[in-house]
Parts: sequence; structure tokens; C-alpha cells
Amino acid sequence: MTATWMVLLYGDEKFWTSASAEVVDRVMREHRAYAAACAEQGYTMIGGEQLGFSSTAITARRSEGGPVEVTDGPFSETAEYLGGYYVFQTDDPKGLAELTGEMLITDTGGGAELRPVIQVDGQRPAAAL
Repeated sequence: MTATWMVLLYGDEKFWTSASAEVVDRVMREHRAYAAACAEQGYTMIGGEQLGFSSTAITARRSEGGPVEVTDGPFSETAEYLGGYYVFQTDDPKGLAELTGEMLITDTGGGAELRPVIQVDGQRPAAAL
């Protein structure tokens, strides 16, 4: 059964702040090659974007019974930050995870997490990997 999956891409922002133009160009070529390989293997991409650095984030939090607090920056400090995402329709999430790891988790480090997208019509999420 075809389901919708989100590919969340994590990495070290410090790498990107010092990456040369050549490295950035190479990584962008890797992403274009990934998109082409996904299409060739039957993974239907329905969206995706690169995200700005966590330092540009705005966070809204509410403690139990308290007011909403809006702050600049990420909620927590971590070694890897969410840097972008893709959304696919597929009946083979494990294959998509393998392809993602092979093509996008390269010398820049980082990782990827695939999660099923829950449909708002009450449909259950796809089976776990």
C-alpha cells in the first residue's frame, strides 16, 4: 500500500557555515542526483525544502497552565539540527531509507529519519519500519 513518508535530514550546522562554494555545489548536485534516482526507482516526491539555520528559528512553548512564550532560536541545543526535508509517496519505505543513506549521508555527516505522514481523514500511519 502506498503511503506518504517524510524524510527528515539532520546535520551539523557548523559544517555549513564554513563550507566552500565548491562543497555546497557538490552537495546540491548530490541532492539533484538523489531526486533523479528516487524517480527512477518509483519513489514519488511530492515536496521538500532546505531549512534556514536554527539561529533563525522562532520557538513557541507553553508550560502546563502557563502563558505562551515566544523566543528566538531553537528550543534545545543539539549537535545535529533539522536542515531540510523531502516528502514521498512509496510502498517501500525501507528501500527509500537505504537510498537516502547511500546518496545523502556522505562526508558531510548527519543522518536521516523517515516518518509516516498521518492522514487527517483518520487513516492510520503506515506500518513502522
